[in-house]
Amino acid sequence: MKLELATIDEAERINDLLNLAYRGKKGWTTEASMVNGDRSTVSDVKLSIENSIFLIYKSNTDVVACICLEKYVDEVYIGAFAVHPDRQAEGLGKSILMEAEIYAINTLKAKKLVMVVLAQRTELIAFYERRGYQRSGIKKEYPLHLNVGTPKIKDLSIEQLYKNA
Repeated sequence: MKLELATIDEAERINDLLNLAYRGKKGWTTEASMVNGDRSTVSDVKLSIENSIFLIYKSNTDVVACICLEKYVDEVYIGAFAVHPDRQAEGLGKSILMEAEIYAINTLKAKKLVMVVLAQRTELIAFYERRGYQRSGIKKEYPLHLNVGTPKIKDLSIEQLYKNA
């Protein structure tokens, strides 16, 4: 598996992938039943590419998976993790996450890996727990101020997960 650093030229394709995976009608990672609106914008993706480590996986020239790593002191935050719905359930997500973790530990010298997920996505939390992540107990209201969609369900919240490196 070869992950590549994303370029600004790929921002639109990455944005399309993120919105399809998070808010589309297919795939087990969709949040469409819980959140209205886009998950990301092209300008948000461009900012992430410029200010963090944004990794992509391509099949031929198609961007089929992505993951973003942001370093804060000795912690690396994992976000914008998506696999194209047509490629889910192939083990691709597990491999992408593992490669990103190796990069975070070996290159970014992470001591802790951190991510935030919708607290109501129990099957997604279980996926991460099977990969060694733990629930931190830190929950917050859905971040409307980040412009990542509007909750469809009452009391939608986010929860922080972590894994010691």
